[in-house]
Amino acid sequence: MGNGGLAYALGPNQGEALWFFGNLVTVKAGTNDTGGSYTLTEFLNPPGFASPVHVHHTEDESIYILDGRAEFHCGEQVFAAGPGSFVLLPKDVPHWLQVTSDAPCRSLVLTNPAQFERFVGEAGEPALARELPPPGPPDTARAARAGERFRIDTLGPPPTAPIP
Repeated sequence: MGNGGLAYALGPNQGEALWFFGNLVTVKAGTNDTGGSYTLTEFLNPPGFASPVHVHHTEDESIYILDGRAEFHCGEQVFAAGPGSFVLLPKDVPHWLQVTSDAPCRSLVLTNPAQFERFVGEAGEPALARELPPPGPPDTARAARAGERFRIDTLGPPPTAPIP
């Protein structure tokens, strides 16, 4: 997805679309686009989604909520976030999130430095449509291999049961 250092714009339904852990991820700016400075993705999480507990060893993760609500657990801290909320999850601190709204949660996720889109691409798969993937378990072995390569460790399932 390199752009040769040129300015560009993407519309609402543009950017590489990936299915990742039951979510739709759209890459808006990746490693090649930003000279390795950052990755910007748009996440669409289904209602009740809970991510595994994980830790990024290379990048800080910044989340801006566009629609829906989620609860972020980072170390011993818990943040409730809704539209217009911003959450910063620093590298080397285990974290996870839980969607708390009865509608999907849509957010912009900026990781610094770049390469997060490469992890998502290797751990997930190309989306067959710009919609949430069909329900099903993620390929945890593939995600673990990608995690080793990009220094993102999955530590286990979320500590609480997903919200129905």
